Amino acid sequence: MKDFSTWLSDRLAERGMSQKTLAELTGVTGAAVTGWINGRSEPRYEKIAAIAAALNVEVEDAVNRRTPVAPSDDVKWIFRVAPEDGGREGGNTATFAFSASLDVLAREATQNSLDEQLPGSEPVTTKHTLHELTGQHLRDFMGALGWESIERHIHAAADTRQKVGRVLRDGLLELERSQRLILLRVDDFNATGLTGPEFEDGRFARVVRRTLDSGKAGVQGGSFGLGKAALWATSRFGLVLVNSTLSVPEGGRTERRMAGRLELPWHTLDGVEYAGPGWFGTVAPERQNTAQSWWGEKQAAESLYLERDDSSPGTTFLVVAAYDGSGETEDLEDMHDRLVQSLAHNFWASMVGGRLEGAKLRASVASFRNGTPVRAEEFIDPYAHEPARSRAVQAFLDGETVDELTDRDQVLQTTVPLELRRRKDDQSSKDPGVHEAVLLLTPASDDDEHPNSIAYMRATRMVVKYKRVGDLPLGHRPFQAVLLAGAATRSEAPDAVAAEHFLRTAEPPDHNDWIGTEDLTATYERGARQKVMDFKKLAEQKVREVLRGQQNETLQDEGPEVLRELLRLDPPKSTRSHGFPIVKAIEGFLDDTGAWDVTVTVKLPKRDEPWVLAAVPKFLTRSTAPLNVEWSKLLPLDSCALTPLGNLIFRDGATQGRFRGVTDISSHPVSAAMSQVMVDVRRAKEELS
Repeated sequence: MKDFSTWLSDRLAERGMSQKTLAELTGVTGAAVTGWINGRSEPRYEKIAAIAAALNVEVEDAVNRRTPVAPSDDVKWIFRVAPEDGGREGGNTATFAFSASLDVLAREATQNSLDEQLPGSEPVTTKHTLHELTGQHLRDFMGALGWESIERHIHAAADTRQKVGRVLRDGLLELERSQRLILLRVDDFNATGLTGPEFEDGRFARVVRRTLDSGKAGVQGGSFGLGKAALWATSRFGLVLVNSTLSVPEGGRTERRMAGRLELPWHTLDGVEYAGPGWFGTVAPERQNTAQSWWGEKQAAESLYLERDDSSPGTTFLVVAAYDGSGETEDLEDMHDRLVQSLAHNFWASMVGGRLEGAKLRASVASFRNGTPVRAEEFIDPYAHEPARSRAVQAFLDGETVDELTDRDQVLQTTVPLELRRRKDDQSSKDPGVHEAVLLLTPASDDDEHPNSIAYMRATRMVVKYKRVGDLPLGHRPFQAVLLAGAATRSEAPDAVAAEHFLRTAEPPDHNDWIGTEDLTATYERGARQKVMDFKKLAEQKVREVLRGQQNETLQDEGPEVLRELLRLDPPKSTRSHGFPIVKAIEGFLDDTGAWDVTVTVKLPKRDEPWVLAAVPKFLTRSTAPLNVEWSKLLPLDSCALTPLGNLIFRDGATQGRFRGVTDISSHPVSAAMSQVMVDVRRAKEELS
C-alpha cells in the first residue's frame, strides 16, 4: 500500500489541484496540507473524508490509498510527439513479423494465454467473440471510443505511399462504404492478467507500452515478445483496447484495469509532427502528454464492449475493425469458422486432459450482430477435430499406452533421443546429456484426411508443426503420431528442462518449426542446429521402425485379427482389377444459391465386380487443407446408380462413369465464391465390409 503522502500527491497532480485549493476545500491551513504531502503527518478520518469529497473520490479509496476509478470524462487519446532528431517510423515493425490473418491471431493470442496460466489444475479458458456493429450500435461505440479525436490522426497517417498507410486508407474507405465495424474480442480467464506498474517493468508495460520485450522464462511458448503484435496487425486501424482483471493488485485494485493503444506510422496534424502511436487513458501524474491506464466504471467497460462476465483473473483484448488480412474471410460467419478451425488445428492437444494431468485449455467462439447471437458459443471439441491424435495424448496422460499395437484404439509409446548441447554461458564440464522425447503412434480414423503425420509439440502442447512421414513400409495402415518433447513429456528431470529451453530457442518468431535459428546458434555451442535436425529425422525413422516391426510380427505368426487388419496390405477383391478409380474431369459453376454445381467424370479400372464409391466434395483455399462439405443433391448420369446408403455403384465392367452433385450451402466452411471445389472418390464402406 502506498503511504498517504504519495497517494495524495498523485491525486493532486491528476486533477491539477494546488495545495492551497485543497486547504480551502477541506477547511485546514496550508501548513497542514504541506505536512500531509511531506509525510510529516496524516489526517484524521474525518479529514480524510473531507479530502475524498474535495477530490471527488470514494472515501474507501482515500482510506486504503487505492487508485480511484476514473470517470469517462477524464479518459482521452494522447499521441506521442515525434523526436526532435527527425527520425520517422513507418509503423511498428513487430506487426510485420506475422501475416494479418485470423489464423495467426488465434494461434498467437491463445499461446500467450497459455503462457500466463495460473498455477493449479484449472485450465485457461479463452473466448473469441465477434461483434458486428451497424446503425445506432456503431454510433454508440464510436462515441465511447472517442472516434472523432483519433479519426483525424488516422486520416493524416493514411499515406498510400507506405504499406501501413494503404491499409489505413482501405480501412477508412471500407468503414465509409459499409457503415459496418467488426470487433474481435479475445478473453482469457484463470490467467495472470496485466499485472505490474504503469511504466516500470511488468506484464502491463510489456504488452501495452513496449515492443519486442517478452520477459518470459521457463516453459512458456513465446520468447520474442512478438505474439501480441498479431492483435494489432489484425485491426484495419492498428487499434486494440484492453481490460484486465489482475491476479496481483496494483494500486489497491484488481478489476477493470483498462487502456488502449493505436499503432500508426509517423504523421503530421495541424502542424505538429507525431511519432505515430497513441494511447487511450488518463493523464499520468507528473508525466504531461503521457497517458496511463485507468480503473474503469462498469458502464464505461460495457459501452466499449470490454466488460468481463467472470471475476477470475485474466485479460480482455478488443481488436477494433478486425479483418482477415489474407482476404479469405470477410463476413461474420466465415470469420467465426476460421477461428474455430485455427484453434482446433493448433491447440487440440492443449484441450485434452487425463487422469495424470488435466487439460490446459478450454476454448470457444461466438458471434453477434448488434447484440443478437448469429452463431451460438461453440466450444472446441478436440476429439471431433483430431480423434486419433486426441486419443493418443489422452492415453499418454492416463498412463494407458502400450508397447505393441493389438487393437485399433490402442496407442503405442516409444522414445526418440534428443542430444543436447551445452550453453555458451555454461562453464561446467558436465555433459548436457540426452533427452528422451515421447513418441505416440495410433491408427488413424477412417475419414482422416491427412494421415501418416507427426505433430511436434512441447510445453503447453501447442502444435509446433505437422510433418508427413515418407518412405513408409509397403502395406502399412494409416496412422497418426505425436512427438512430445521437453515439458510436454511430464518429466521434471534436468534433461527435460534443458530440452525445453533448447527447443524453445530453435523456434522462429511464429513458433512453427524447430530449426537452426540465430538465437539457437548464439546461445548454444557449435553443432546445436544439427542436433535439432537429427532429432526430427530420428522421429520419422522411429515411426518407420515401429511400423516395420509390427508388420514383421504380423507376417511371422499372423497375430490377432484386429492387428492383421491394421497393418496388412489388403489384396483387391478381384484378381483382374488393376489400379483405382480416379476423377478424370470435373466441370462446374456457382448457382444462384451460392452452391457449387459440378459434373464429374470418373475413370474406372475394369474388374468383374462393380465399383461402389463414395464421392466427397471438398473446398480448396490458399491457407488451409482441403475442407469437407456435403452434397445437397447427388445425381447419377452415366453407368452408375445410387445405393441405399447414398453412394455410387457403377455397372459391371464399366471403364467410365459420370455423375452430378450440388453442394449443401449449410455445410460450407467458407464462402463458395472464395474457394475452389474438388471431388475425392474413395471405396465406400459398404463395399469394404
